[in-house]
Amino acid sequence: MSLTVNNDITSERTPLLRRDMTLPANSRLRDCLLKKIPILGWLPLYSWSKLLQDSLAGLTVGLTAIPQGIAYAVVAGLPPQYGLYSGFMGCFVYLIFGSAKDVTVGPTAIMALLVQPYVINLGVDFAVLLCFLTGCIITTMGILHIGFLVNFISMPVICGFTNAAALIIAASQFHTLFGIEGRTENFIDSIIKVVLNIQKVKLWDTLLGLVCIVALVGLKLLPGSRSGNIYRKILWLLSLGRNAVVVIAGIVLAYIFSTYNYYPFIITGQIAEGLPPFSLPPFSTVYHNETYNFLDMTKELGGSLASVPLIAILESIAIAKAFAKGRALDANQEMLALGLCNIFGSFVKSMPVTGSFTRTAVNYASGVQTPMGGIVTGSLVLLACGLLTSAFKFIPKSTLAAVIIVAMYYMLEFQIFVVLWRTKKVDLIPLSVTLACCLLFSLEYGMVIGIVLNLIILLYLTARPGLSIEENNVDGINIIYVSPEQSLSFPAAEYLRESIIDWCDRKSSTAPVIVDGRYIHRIDATVAKNLRLLQLDLEARNQKLIFWNWCESAKNTVISFDNNLTIHFKESSSLAQLFSDNNEYELRIPISSV
Repeated sequence: MSLTVNNDITSERTPLLRRDMTLPANSRLRDCLLKKIPILGWLPLYSWSKLLQDSLAGLTVGLTAIPQGIAYAVVAGLPPQYGLYSGFMGCFVYLIFGSAKDVTVGPTAIMALLVQPYVINLGVDFAVLLCFLTGCIITTMGILHIGFLVNFISMPVICGFTNAAALIIAASQFHTLFGIEGRTENFIDSIIKVVLNIQKVKLWDTLLGLVCIVALVGLKLLPGSRSGNIYRKILWLLSLGRNAVVVIAGIVLAYIFSTYNYYPFIITGQIAEGLPPFSLPPFSTVYHNETYNFLDMTKELGGSLASVPLIAILESIAIAKAFAKGRALDANQEMLALGLCNIFGSFVKSMPVTGSFTRTAVNYASGVQTPMGGIVTGSLVLLACGLLTSAFKFIPKSTLAAVIIVAMYYMLEFQIFVVLWRTKKVDLIPLSVTLACCLLFSLEYGMVIGIVLNLIILLYLTARPGLSIEENNVDGINIIYVSPEQSLSFPAAEYLRESIIDWCDRKSSTAPVIVDGRYIHRIDATVAKNLRLLQLDLEARNQKLIFWNWCESAKNTVISFDNNLTIHFKESSSLAQLFSDNNEYELRIPISSV
């Protein structure tokens, strides 16, 4: 058998490369600008009909973004107005750099929860600086095209993390729902606080909170439609704007009671009026008479400088992919847009932001056509900052708690346990461990533990690939049939060799060994070495080793490793044809000829 290798690997690509290089410089610049600034591509094709649809979608999303922003600021331990500060800049920046029409960038429950410990212990300036540094890290990753790193975080780990976050956030609002004052530190503390202070539960706050929960669920289930008659359209709008409806109802109710000097509910209280000042993020701060310079602040932020950007990327790209609906998505461009949203947001005192699943779903359901809907959403949030903060002080805290709890309920994905049980049970391990560690320790530690455990399982499966070994009789000839279920790499090399030898020893068999290579697309030098040792071991036992249906790449690696070894390769469509003479060939080929 003769083997030839084409060393001119660029022969087919050269014409394409030459064509690319001969493109005019202005054309290459134009293509680059259209890719990096997507608004340049769709804005010239914009129409009045698209503007009308985008305006309706932006208005609907804005009515959801305002109460959610205030609620998530409360989760983060920030003053309520910081939720509004975080809700508009991302809309404006994403309009220019975003590539997915449905995605809405702003504060989310998970980002709020990740920021909370630093706000409580070190002050609000740490949240703003974390927003700036998160943006810088995400932007750098987008520019360097290293977003592929997020692919090493598996779906079970992500689901465990998001389920834990939803449970932690919902539990943190239980005491507020029942009118119990104070703050909680973690999931266990939230449950304990409610149990130990059950006698302090306030009737009116509890009643209002439960009514709001029922109203939110009921409004979500309204049988409305965007394309139906006027009645169904009204129901559809009420369903989409249910958060705003419930919050406005709570404000009105609290205000009416206040006119009679009666305050049955714990209300949000005074919210700072006016727009946030446009200024540099805080690179130094003073908190509790202690001064922190930039290095001190970054040291305090510690591992969050890795976890917050990573989770923001995961959340945003996952949402963009979910609503892409078959359209191509440039993950690196989405990272660039998200990073810039955080950088510019930090100049208006924003906490870290990312894509919001709830608001993106509302945007999609509203029929948004382009990212222009973000202009309306951002403008509505700005309007709320400037004119409506005096009304927001009447928001009952139990109403905000109800909004958060219901949102977290719909974020839970406990059906994933059933799915993994039916598909691949081993994935339940990283899912359960991530969920438990996030609940017991913290989200960052839980995520890290889940990733490490998942990588260990991945490495173990690589080192212990599926391997079928059985003895068959083909046309009166006994054979030992070995079928690896995946390509082999060096961790599995010794395992393959030892498994075959151990099987032959246990069965006291001296039949020829057939290694089926149909699923092996590549091997490395370590595998080739162990295959050579396996052949020597089998020859010492008067057994023959035959490689059946191996691809050229794997053959070349085995042959090149030892040019003095007689290697038996066979190709046939079935085991019955395996031993026909015209299918067998032996190779003694020098390395130089391969």
